[in-house]
Parts: sequence; C-alpha cells; structure tokens
Amino acid sequence: MFEKILIANRGEIALRIQRACRELDIKTVVVHSEADREAKYVKLADESVCIGPPASSASYLNVPAIISAAEVTDAEAIHPGYGFLSENADFAERVEKSGFVFIGPRPDTIRLMGDKVNARLAMQKANIPCVPGSDGALPEESDESVKIARRIGYPVIIKAAAGGGGRGMRVVHTEAALKNAVSLTRTEAETAFGNPMVYMEKFLENPRHIEVQVLADEHKNAIYLGERDCSMQRRHQKVIEEAPAPDISPRQRARIGERCIEACRRIGYRSAGTFEFLYENGEFYFIEMNTRIQVEHPVTEMITGIDIVQEQIRVAAGEKLRQRQREIEWRGHAIECRINAEDPFNFMPSPGKITAYHPPGGPGIRVDSHVYQGYTVPPFYDSLIGKIIAYGATRDQAIRRMRIALSEMVVAGIQTNIPLHQELLVDARFIRGGASIHYLEQKLLQAKKLDESR
Repeated sequence: MFEKILIANRGEIALRIQRACRELDIKTVVVHSEADREAKYVKLADESVCIGPPASSASYLNVPAIISAAEVTDAEAIHPGYGFLSENADFAERVEKSGFVFIGPRPDTIRLMGDKVNARLAMQKANIPCVPGSDGALPEESDESVKIARRIGYPVIIKAAAGGGGRGMRVVHTEAALKNAVSLTRTEAETAFGNPMVYMEKFLENPRHIEVQVLADEHKNAIYLGERDCSMQRRHQKVIEEAPAPDISPRQRARIGERCIEACRRIGYRSAGTFEFLYENGEFYFIEMNTRIQVEHPVTEMITGIDIVQEQIRVAAGEKLRQRQREIEWRGHAIECRINAEDPFNFMPSPGKITAYHPPGGPGIRVDSHVYQGYTVPPFYDSLIGKIIAYGATRDQAIRRMRIALSEMVVAGIQTNIPLHQELLVDARFIRGGASIHYLEQKLLQAKKLDESR
C-alpha cells in the first residue's frame, strides 16, 4: 500500500479522496491554486503545495506543476479525482513516466475510451449494445452523411468523437439541416477538444440515462456494483441521481452488468469505471464510458457498502479486488442531490462568501461538501459546493428523508439550487420514477413560458 498520495483536484472530491486515504493510514499531499488556499482539505492535508494562480489552465491543468509537487513531496501516487485531468491520457502517461502511480486506468485504456468512435467499435466487439449509428467517424463527403442519416432515420444526433460532459453534440431533425449541423459540430469539436472528428447516432426520443458502476483490477478480475438512474438532468448535466434505477429488474441488471465486466476484461480495464447507457423500451444502448470516479458514486456506496475510492487506491497499489460478484448485495435505495452555488431557476453562478452554513443530519443522511461558514466560493470553477445523499430501506423512505434534509440545510450569503431540488422532490413524475432525460428541461421550459405569460 502507498504511504503518500498526491490529490490533483479540488472541492468536495479532494476532501472525499483525502478521507479515504486517512482511513487507510495514507498521508496526503493536496495541490491547490491561490484561490483555494483556505479550503478545508488544504488545512487537513499532511502537506499542501500551491501550484499556481486561480485560472485552471495555470493550476489544476498545469501538468508540470503537479508532477513537480509530487516530486518535492515524495508522493508515490497521484489521484486525479473527476474533471480536470482525470481522463487525460497524456497526463496519466506523464505521471507513469515520471515514476508515479496513476490511480486510474492505464493511459492506453483512457485514450481508447476517450475517443467515442473507437469506444463504440470496442463495445460492439464486446457485445455491448450501442445506439444505431455510423460505423466510425463521418466522412468528409456530405452526401455520405446524408445516406447514413437516411439509413438510421431522423432525428439523429451529431457528436464529437472527443466530446464529453454534454458538449460537442447537435440534434438534427431534417435532411435540410444535416450538412450545416455536421459542419458546425466539426468546428466546435476542433475548438473545444482539438479533434474535429464527429460521428452520428439515432436520437432517441424519450430515453432514460442509466449507468453501470464497475471495478476491475490488473489481475483480470472485474465486478459490477449495479446501476444508477441519472435521467434528471439539464443541458446534459446531472442534477439528481439514484440507485438502484427504478423499474430495472434484477435480471436486466445482471444481463447488462455481466456484459460490462466482460468488456472490462476484453479491453484490460483497471480501476473504477462507469458504462453509460441510454435506456428505452427495455433496451440498453451504450453511449460512453467514464474512466474515472463519478460525482454520483456515493449512491452506489450507500446501497452496496463498498468504498469505491478506497478500492481505486487498492487496485492501483496492485491488490486484487476483495469482492467477488456473488458477494455483492444491493440493499435499500439512495438518492443524491447536487448542491450548486447558482440561481435555482436561471442557473447563473453565485460565487461569494457563505455567511451561514448548516448541513442536514439524521438517519440515512450523508453530506459530501468542502464548504463551511466563512468559506468564499470562488468564481473560477464549477459551481458544485456539495452533495446530499439520502438512504432509505425503500425509495419512498429515501425521498422522504431527502425532503427533510433539504429543508434543514442552510447556506446563506450565496444562492443555491436547493429550491429546485425541493420542487423536484415533490414532483409527481419524479416520485413515480422512470422520467426521461428530457423531463427536467421540458418542465423548466413550461415554467418559463408560464412566467412570461403573466
């Protein structure tokens, strides 16, 4: 086991990783920007290193600075968390070439799954169902794209091969709009990701977003920890996640889970990972694999009792998985609400000083947050300031506990999206379960039109 790990991230995930390390008696080094100097996890770390000014490009994305920090503190491994450099194959490669262990998949695996075109091809070979689409990247000839779209059937969606996080995609409903949409998406992909390659998929009208959590070691052992429903989202950004997914049967879970772990073995996967699917009419369709820890990993931890971050660390240290598939049990239900520093309805960021802070408690409530009273939310990064996770023996109990938790939580001095969560937790469609990925945006649009008509 490692003696010292460098955490190359910030916010709640930096604190989450730090807690996992402390439980394993591993010392931690936290890198931080000048804006995060007063962060809780910086104060709690065994060592901290300032790696640059507030801008991410000069700090959390500054690879030489992060490597240098690991060298001067004699860290043995680097945990990238999520976001920033977590799915950057070049960074993982640089970490390993510098003599450190990257707590995540191998660089070539990250590279494979980061290219959505090659990822689709790899999954098809592994018998993972994919959304009907183009066989690889779209050709330069626009007439060929027209033929492919006709074969798939409208509407279609054009996606950047190197895209992610909801960026680099455009829905097309008619043939007349196709050529321009492909051209625009190529330009955006080149600008955002440095790769103009795009591909085409059938646009599913009312799918749910279901993802499967996996763990794999370098000894060809792999397990799945069940599925999560992440359909409640806005602009492809998740708002509420839950596990298990409503209306997914044990047989369906086992069928798609077994396919996922077989795919892990085929591609030589190592570490924690998540297979993301669109689910419609009882069928799963692969869309991408996230080769990192997910923001929503706590709901899976709550229903399985497995610390996914600790398992990441153990696997990176060369250990075998401690659980076999037949030992995994799913008990109860868990729901996570992402708490963001933003206006709850127009979603404008709301940085600033938190003048009062009181997290909720009680049976089944977990809060993952790095903020405190007097903490200043910086304007330079993602607006996530924490997550509330509610666990119950049933979905209904988890919902009721989440309502209570949201009513107890106090964050003053800035705006948060807590009012939106409170509205969703009494929404009849959410309570029924199984809403599509378009539901929240449609609900918000209807509310906006109603306000404008008054």
